[in-house]
Amino acid sequence: MLLTPRCSDPALSEADRERITSYLLASLSPATRAAYATDWQSFTAWCEQRDILALQATPAQIASWLSSLAEAGRKASGIARARAALSHAFQGQEYNPVKAPGVERVMAGIRRTLGTAPIRKQAATAEIMRDMLAHCPSSLSGQRDQALLALGFAGALRRSELVALTTDDLLFQERGMLVTIRRSKTDQDGSGQVIGIPNGRRLRPVDAVRSWLAVSGITQGPVFRSITRHGHLSTQPLSDRSVATIVKTYAHAAGYDPRGFSGHSLRAGFVTSGAQTGQDALALARVTRHKNLSVLQTYVRDDAPFLNHPGEAFL
Repeated sequence: MLLTPRCSDPALSEADRERITSYLLASLSPATRAAYATDWQSFTAWCEQRDILALQATPAQIASWLSSLAEAGRKASGIARARAALSHAFQGQEYNPVKAPGVERVMAGIRRTLGTAPIRKQAATAEIMRDMLAHCPSSLSGQRDQALLALGFAGALRRSELVALTTDDLLFQERGMLVTIRRSKTDQDGSGQVIGIPNGRRLRPVDAVRSWLAVSGITQGPVFRSITRHGHLSTQPLSDRSVATIVKTYAHAAGYDPRGFSGHSLRAGFVTSGAQTGQDALALARVTRHKNLSVLQTYVRDDAPFLNHPGEAFL
């Protein structure tokens, strides 16, 4: 079942309403649509248990459902997303009960009660990355993983961006490699962004990608693909969840607690390593593609808060 907002204007034809619906759906990324669909299914199941018509739910009923999510242990951020899913479903209706003041007050109470500070995963800094890459075997999957980890870190890439890369997105040059990110979390319209990847002297991400393409024989299509248990290369790209699994696998192999790592650890590790070595925030943002530097600061982790601390001079 897909989450489909409905246009209820009786003056419009069915074709007009379908056209509006299709563009409403296109306003969301595939990942967001999938997440919203899950939340909508949860809400409709809750409504069915209470003989409530989901698309006729009142603000009080919506507030009750959101409260039940809080009681069930869901995080404030997840409840906020669930509310957004419902609001999207009611788009096109004359009245959107999700936007009622009472629902917002309940959400404010949930945020105050549960707190909104995110539980952050550990950043895979340059030092940690060296440890992880040292444990990549020479097998086909090992060389793929080495290229994925090194490029994900060097480009501060999100896991969805990594698995979406195709050979057309890579341009090797004398100084390194240009990577085109055709669509991202902050570029939903698909304008595309190009970042440079230097080879460096330690992690050598460009060399790792070159080696992977050579050994795999990939000349077109997805760069990072699934591999069967028998070592056969698929034509299909890895799932974004596979990136998290790969990061955890090599974190564990390198002696770190894998529970502290996720696919996002690569991106966070690049920013943290940049801060630790005194890199300019604007230069970091050119790689991470952050438009808001205050958001960039949330990625700075570990001992970065102690860098250039004024108290060092007198404490």
